[in-house]
Amino acid sequence: MTAEELCKVIVKGMEDKKASDIVMMDLRDIFSTMTDFFVICSATSDTQVEGISSAIEEEVYKTNKEKPWMSEGKGTSQWVLLDYVNVVVHVFLKDKREFYQLEELWGDAKITKINPQ
Repeated sequence: MTAEELCKVIVKGMEDKKASDIVMMDLRDIFSTMTDFFVICSATSDTQVEGISSAIEEEVYKTNKEKPWMSEGKGTSQWVLLDYVNVVVHVFLKDKREFYQLEELWGDAKITKINPQ
């Protein structure tokens, strides 16, 4: 599965749990990045952060039989990071996302906004 295909599967998991402000950031043309894509979304509660991150893991495993290489943040559920090597997923509480501003930090990335269905 290509990184682009994996991003689509991840977005489906996000949309299934009503994630908001979903963006896909293509980092491939940026020198010395550690991954090809970031997929970022927001949640309104720590329960939703947990639900979205679990849905992503389930959808990726169902589609690709792949588990994240690493995950962080599940204990606090304010910002969960799922690392699939070529794609890194960030599930944020809305205020944490505004604070860290990853889209601004990686401003050279090509950003695609995903419209929730």
